[in-house]
Amino acid sequence: MKKPKIGLCIMYPSPGVVERIGPDWDWIWIDGQHGQIGTYNDVIAMVRACGFIGRQAFVRVAGHDLSAITVALDMAADGVIVPQVENAEEARRLVRAAKFPPIGDRSYGARRSIDLGGRLFVTTANDATELICQIESPEAVERAEEIAAVPGVGGLFLGPDDYMLRKGLTMDHPRSLSSLGDALEKVCKACHNQGKKGMAVGLGEGIARHCVELGYDYIAGGADVGFLANASKDASAELRGLIDDSGTN
Repeated sequence: MKKPKIGLCIMYPSPGVVERIGPDWDWIWIDGQHGQIGTYNDVIAMVRACGFIGRQAFVRVAGHDLSAITVALDMAADGVIVPQVENAEEARRLVRAAKFPPIGDRSYGARRSIDLGGRLFVTTANDATELICQIESPEAVERAEEIAAVPGVGGLFLGPDDYMLRKGLTMDHPRSLSSLGDALEKVCKACHNQGKKGMAVGLGEGIARHCVELGYDYIAGGADVGFLANASKDASAELRGLIDDSGTN
């Protein structure tokens, strides 16, 4: 079985974070939907940092705005992740923005891509970049096969929190095989059947192992916010414990 690539989600606009801890991972998920990475300069700085450390950059755009997809790819990102794709019709519309003719209708003239690869970058761009559709509802999971079958779609990414929320589960409900296992299996199977890539978040009770066993190609293993918060909490607790043990008033 081919080894999956493990990924880091970045939610804060800090190229320095990418440079410092990005090399620990195989690909970087730049979250322009729910993270605090909102401006053009923020995103392109993060994409450049990914290039500097030799890691794939996947930009999650905020929605189905076709111009946002084109702009992210014009920055020479390796791919875009588009949230809440519900059916094949939506996927076909997204392909128009993400792919050059004859597959789509993406406009030519990507400044950074031309600067890096010359004007003929377009000849390989459709194969070199990925359109990843996020599957985030029970209905979309059932349509995963037809979404994955759309020409130009590079892969599917199960969005666990939105999926669970739309199943009526609260956000303190654990990510587990009982809540996500069936959806993970259906999405991955659809990807394999259609020769597309499967992407998932490997956080929760037994989820990472399940994703590996199913054969997911990309597995996100953590985020800057979690690493920052947890390391800070552990370090402060350790120091407070030392102070308490010393009897200092």
